[in-house]
Amino acid sequence: MSSLSIFRKVAVAEGVSYLLLLFVAMPLKYFVDMPLAVKYTGWAHGLLFVLYAACLVLSWMEQKWSFGKAVLIFLASLLPFMPFVVDRKLKDERPL
Repeated sequence: MSSLSIFRKVAVAEGVSYLLLLFVAMPLKYFVDMPLAVKYTGWAHGLLFVLYAACLVLSWMEQKWSFGKAVLIFLASLLPFMPFVVDRKLKDERPL
């Protein structure tokens, strides 16, 4: 399995965890007084974010991406829904 395929899977998992954190755990914390939702979802998201960054570096080296492309892919992880866009773009450019 290539580092790119692993990165794509991690990117989707990181994107899902980010959305869960923002749209499920945060409302539970502030509207239902359940701070543990943020604690555990945030912990999982943090691990996935670090894994995203590590897999990005491996894919960057393997795919010989430009520095600018790697930076844009990293910045995409900071915005909700963007990891899914990155996944789609990487899927579209991958040779069959």
